Amino acid sequence: MTTTIFAAKKIVTMNPARPVATHVAVRDGRILGAGSLEELAGWGAYSLDARFADKTILPGFVEGHSHAFEGAVWRYVYCGWFDRMGPDGKIWSGARSVDDVLARLADEERKLGDPKRPLTGWGLDPIYFDNRRITRADLDKVSKDRPIGVMHASFHILNVNTKALELAGLLKQGLNNPAIPLGADGLPTGEMKGPEGMAPVSASVGLDRAMISGDERGLKDFARLCVRKGVTTATDLANPLPPDIVEMMLRVTGEANYPLRLVPLRRFLAEPPKQAIEHAAALKKQGTDRLRLGMVKIVVDGSIQGFSARLRWPGYYNGAPQGLWYVAPPHLAEALDLALALDVHVHCHTNGDEATELVLDTMEQSLRKRPSRDHRFTLQHCQLADAAQFRRMKQLGMCVNLFPNHHFHWGDEHYRLTVGPERAERMNACRTALDYGVPLAIHSDAPVTPLGPLFTAWCAVNRKTASGRTLGEHEKIGVAEALRTITLGAAWTLKLDGEVGSIETGKRADFAVLEDDPTEIAPDKLGDVRVWGTVQGGRVFEAATI
Repeated sequence: MTTTIFAAKKIVTMNPARPVATHVAVRDGRILGAGSLEELAGWGAYSLDARFADKTILPGFVEGHSHAFEGAVWRYVYCGWFDRMGPDGKIWSGARSVDDVLARLADEERKLGDPKRPLTGWGLDPIYFDNRRITRADLDKVSKDRPIGVMHASFHILNVNTKALELAGLLKQGLNNPAIPLGADGLPTGEMKGPEGMAPVSASVGLDRAMISGDERGLKDFARLCVRKGVTTATDLANPLPPDIVEMMLRVTGEANYPLRLVPLRRFLAEPPKQAIEHAAALKKQGTDRLRLGMVKIVVDGSIQGFSARLRWPGYYNGAPQGLWYVAPPHLAEALDLALALDVHVHCHTNGDEATELVLDTMEQSLRKRPSRDHRFTLQHCQLADAAQFRRMKQLGMCVNLFPNHHFHWGDEHYRLTVGPERAERMNACRTALDYGVPLAIHSDAPVTPLGPLFTAWCAVNRKTASGRTLGEHEKIGVAEALRTITLGAAWTLKLDGEVGSIETGKRADFAVLEDDPTEIAPDKLGDVRVWGTVQGGRVFEAATI
């Protein structure tokens, strides 16, 4: 048995029994202990690894809401508003107008050759163009002959051109579906909302199952990005997980140099609840250390900035129509009942407070029928929850994973357009969640916003918008609290807190290795902390060389 003792300038353990150390001993990919070199030498013969002697070590960051197709979307045309870094470290500039988006697509279109090959973009954010919606007529300017699709930043709305609608058999009058808006001519505008609207056209514009489920290259690129951001455990939150994809994931994550523990959640969408829950229960038996299976993600509503989230009265600040249900309430009830019966862990996406209320009401009824002491069902995003809803979460034994990145990326627009000043000030109420004792994680929802737990922590601590406005002073949390949410807090929501999230005896040797000490830096500089790389299961991965 070989023991390695890593020396560091400082080790922040998240273990209250020993919160700070200078050395950590690792054997067989697990932690023997953290403390001084003299203390750890008691474990017997060891080799001393001093490469981190001038660095700070934290528990490996746990990204509790991300999507592995973050690694795949970079094959498409980036059309987002903000500058963005890809898995290879390249910075892509933002597209700041509709004309910029169309020009970027046109440049790529000229390179494609085969006119039947689709042109695919992603990251579109019309809310930054004064909510000017892109139509099929706009995309027809790029090409009328090849199918074109551009996914919104939220991944809840897809814009397509006329050719894509023709291929899907949707270029016709008489459609009556709120997921497919119509123009003055009675034909679809090309904006397809939610799963029901997007599904008929997705494959024809290059957004097929391979993109959503992931592939080998995408899985490896996603892991590279995780190392760059200090992440050692990450979710793939909503994957259909067909047998061939599960086999690929097992093979790729099983490779000796794969640097990530991946937690894919089985997506429940437009199918019998029994089918999804029983599939997840069966998948649990196939899991490994680096591929954790057996959980389910239920998407209840859409996105706030896409005006497809379900809001309670008085609805949207700008008077937009009510959003969409992505799951029928009876199907939600059936899924939660069966999940409790089969011990399947469920995470529910609820952006709007009406969606949150539906889940809380349904969960209350399910728990009356089948009480469960430690289910930890988790509300994901849950952006508009108020104090009364957090009280109910606590009473029901639920967790919450909030989305503070929204303050920076869309906070100004929420304030002026989507939900108005009062509700924007309370969005992603981290302080309230902690004060009411609700187990809390925070997340990026990559690729919706860039993967980066330290930036997410910065958002929760500072609550700054892109314009510099502080959005909800009363909901700020401290640096120590924020660091816990991206380590032990996120691990708790995945029922992995006994294995990861802190540096203490018996846990996996997963570390984020930092060039700067986030506990000493000014809170407004937290997002600027530099990441050297990671240690995952005792294996060292340097961001600059991976």
